[in-house]
Amino acid sequence: MDFKQKKDGSCTLNFNDKEIDIIKTKKQIHFTPEALRHFGNVLMKIVIDFNQNFTDEVKDLCTEGSIKIDKKKAIDDKDNK
Repeated sequence: MDFKQKKDGSCTLNFNDKEIDIIKTKKQIHFTPEALRHFGNVLMKIVIDFNQNFTDEVKDLCTEGSIKIDKKKAIDDKDNK
């Protein structure tokens, strides 16, 4: 898995061919306790790094449990860098 964040704050999550094959075959990702701990730590660092490229408006957004993502807004704009 590779997170590529653009300067506008958007992000693309890329999977390599082996990861795609595992997901297709297993239909899940299993983490041992140790792997989950490392994954969580790396994910936390990624979240902290994401915030560096967010505008103040985006940084101030609050997320509630019932939020829905607008697919039209989630489409990757290839012109953003």
